[in-house]
Amino acid sequence: MKKRKKNLRTAALLLTAMLLLPLTGCADAGTMDIVLTTGFHKNEVFRLADASCSLAEVMIYLTTEQNRYEAVYGEDIWNTAGEAEELEARLKENVLARLSQIKAMTLLAGRRGVALDEQEEALVQQAAAAFLESLSDTEKKSLGATREAVEGMYRDYALADKVYREIIGDINPEISDDEARTITVQHILIRTVTHNADGSTSSFSEEEKARCYQEALAVREEALSGEAFESLIEKYSDAGESTLSFGKGETEAAFEEAAFNLGTDEISGVVETSEGYEIIKCVSTFNREETDRNKEKIAEKRRDEVFGQEYDAFVDSLPRNLNEPLWESVALIRDEEVDTDSFFTVYQEYFHPGEQEAA
Repeated sequence: MKKRKKNLRTAALLLTAMLLLPLTGCADAGTMDIVLTTGFHKNEVFRLADASCSLAEVMIYLTTEQNRYEAVYGEDIWNTAGEAEELEARLKENVLARLSQIKAMTLLAGRRGVALDEQEEALVQQAAAAFLESLSDTEKKSLGATREAVEGMYRDYALADKVYREIIGDINPEISDDEARTITVQHILIRTVTHNADGSTSSFSEEEKARCYQEALAVREEALSGEAFESLIEKYSDAGESTLSFGKGETEAAFEEAAFNLGTDEISGVVETSEGYEIIKCVSTFNREETDRNKEKIAEKRRDEVFGQEYDAFVDSLPRNLNEPLWESVALIRDEEVDTDSFFTVYQEYFHPGEQEAA
């Protein structure tokens, strides 16, 4: 059998996937009502109840995210043929969603009587001063980054952070080893779909799928006969990652069922998934380190669910209006001198030193 080519994703598709991910700890603030500029203050992008978002806030968030993505994928990510406009629109939508959530959470903090204490207010001012100090004059002008604007942003972010932590503070669910059990497997994928540039997939013909199935059967026979599984992966697999550690509910049902029923070093039959035909080898039936991490993931999910119930009920009642002409005029800054990406990093350094960045 000939070696099959690996299916590699483009950086543009990876970015698109990242932008579609839900935001941690927050639910969606809902769709903005579209209205004319009448009633908006100068450079006011949107209003959520009596919370307002300025153009400077949007530009600081947008430019921070733009430069973070460029640091990973390169500046050419926005010039991908046929996708640049869509990627920029997705980034803008992501930023609008983040800012809408932050504003909604500051309103929720007000309803709950949550406020920053003197020490936290001092940290807001220190963080703002540090961020402004990191900006060049060109960046300050391009972003509209004044002390008042930046202090307001850090104040909002700290309030949103504080109300979230207060709501989930007493939620410490007990998670058993069995519930959180994480296993490690290796797998060989014989792909039966094509991933298109627009993110959709196209299935192989029935004839081609039948050929792939016979290939998968033959590969499994080689594995059962003693051929090194790593060699078979290199020779035949279309999977991007050959070794996976996961818990229950994290993969497709068919893949999960087959994998969790294997003993150490056992090899599965041919398993059909949405990607194609899989042959799975169990490396470990219990990964302590990964299981402990999975316990925290499950606990965090349950905390988010509790928070989401209160947040969703609250935010659904809020009037929201978008200054459509101003929003449509917002665009990425294409200037080599505007490369700031430290807004969230600075927040983390002052409010949660030692913790993983939250944004």
